[in-house]
Amino acid sequence: MKKNDEYYMNLALEEAIKAKEIGEVPIGAVIVLNGEVIASAYNLRETTQNAVTHAELLAIQEACQKLGTWRLEGAELYVTLEPCPMCSGAIILSRVGRVIYGAKDPKAGCAGTLMNLLEDERFNHQCEVCSGVLEQECGQVLSHFFKQLRARKKAEKIKKRELGQKEQLE
Repeated sequence: MKKNDEYYMNLALEEAIKAKEIGEVPIGAVIVLNGEVIASAYNLRETTQNAVTHAELLAIQEACQKLGTWRLEGAELYVTLEPCPMCSGAIILSRVGRVIYGAKDPKAGCAGTLMNLLEDERFNHQCEVCSGVLEQECGQVLSHFFKQLRARKKAEKIKKRELGQKEQLE
């Protein structure tokens, strides 16, 4: 079977689901070199309380360790959400050859939405960018997660209000 962008994006979606299962923002990343998955990761920012533990950065770190080099030339990075400025910088600096992402990020997307750092010719390295691979599926995982999060926070707020009213009556 010839593996294509959808195949690898489905693997990234599996990583995103792992994040969702532990209460993390469901973003997953997979790095492929010569048709072989060399790294995979998902967001751990809430778990680690560390701003730099994004899926892309964790996958880049794993790939560099596996290959014994910081240069990921020829590698492809599949990620369920468009990379942010921090991740885009790491992608450029690690020399990833191609970035494939699912859902656009209207708040922080730096692979075409707010700006396109990855293809900016002012840098000494540019990445080929392919957007919208399994966009609907990637977007659904994120919107469902945030819908549940908002509902949970609303329920907690109501419960606190009710407890406060109960205490005032006593």
